[in-house]
Amino acid sequence: MSTINFSPGPSIVAREVLEQAAQALLGVPEVHGLSIAEISHRLPYFEGIVRETEATLRRLMGIPDTHVVLFLQGGARGQFAQLALNWLGGAKVGAYIDTGVWSRAAFDDAKTLGDARILATGEGNGYRELPDVSDLALPEGVAYVHTTSNNTIYGTQWPTMPTFAAPHISDMSSDILSRPIDVSRFAMIYAGAQKNAGISGLTLCILERSWMDAARQDIPSIWQYRVQHANDSMYNTPPTFAIYVTLLALRWFEKQGGVAAIAANNTAKANALYAAIDGSDGFYRGYATPAHRSQMNVTFRLATEDLEKTFVAEAEAAGLHHLKGHRKAGGIRASLYNAMSLEGVERLIAFMAAFKSRH
Repeated sequence: MSTINFSPGPSIVAREVLEQAAQALLGVPEVHGLSIAEISHRLPYFEGIVRETEATLRRLMGIPDTHVVLFLQGGARGQFAQLALNWLGGAKVGAYIDTGVWSRAAFDDAKTLGDARILATGEGNGYRELPDVSDLALPEGVAYVHTTSNNTIYGTQWPTMPTFAAPHISDMSSDILSRPIDVSRFAMIYAGAQKNAGISGLTLCILERSWMDAARQDIPSIWQYRVQHANDSMYNTPPTFAIYVTLLALRWFEKQGGVAAIAANNTAKANALYAAIDGSDGFYRGYATPAHRSQMNVTFRLATEDLEKTFVAEAEAAGLHHLKGHRKAGGIRASLYNAMSLEGVERLIAFMAAFKSRH
């Protein structure tokens, strides 16, 4: 019985990508059989990997020439601080839309570095739905508006990303490359790679070039995006193996038909699982408001916490792993990232039907 990984991150990686990465760990012919993990980032071979990774990401996401691509470290949490360091200070205001734990964490870090304010929040309804930002009043001196596109803990996602009369920064760690987006609408997009675009250790950053160039210069050089860009993301030693795995993942995405094809598959997976939840006569109860349901992280509850523990234990025995909900939310969470197959979701649905009949 094969194992299916529903982990929220680090999460499922396509088998083909894992096999290629495993071979490269043992040796790469282009560098005399040395491991990809032990070669210098200054070798022309690795510089070519970085160039190809950027070019492939640009094709898949339609990233315009107005935007630069950086391969950094520190995950999304690192960006919570770095972006505030670059754009807050003086009378500048960072405006945050609070849709859950990670957007609140981004705000908490920003307010230690400058004037950060929450403009809208979904906290009052337990983050089951996204706040209305259609008529949002922005504060004077706003430097940016920050959103989190998908919320892994509570299972909500912006069906279409909102727009603001200010530079828009979005943390897309858990749904980057899962659906087409218009990159030109954003001043900055950032994402840890370990959910949808590779393994942990790499942070993808996409920034509007002119906006990046106008950021502060009175902060340490390592935290300046312009310095990282001027050094081709190699101002310090980059996460070489993680970048290589992301390249393999991006190549695999192109083989699947690109982001549009991946999005169609993601929709099919999520629709099938939500239909099973909604059709269970209340045995399974979806957590997020239907209009704001995530296609990446499907969250639901059972009648009691004891029954949920039984569900998780029996699922593990059936080869369905990491379905326990986040400690802040409880319940069940199935993460359906890009590398998850429809067959994997169908196995979960079949298990859910059998579990319901037993309990």
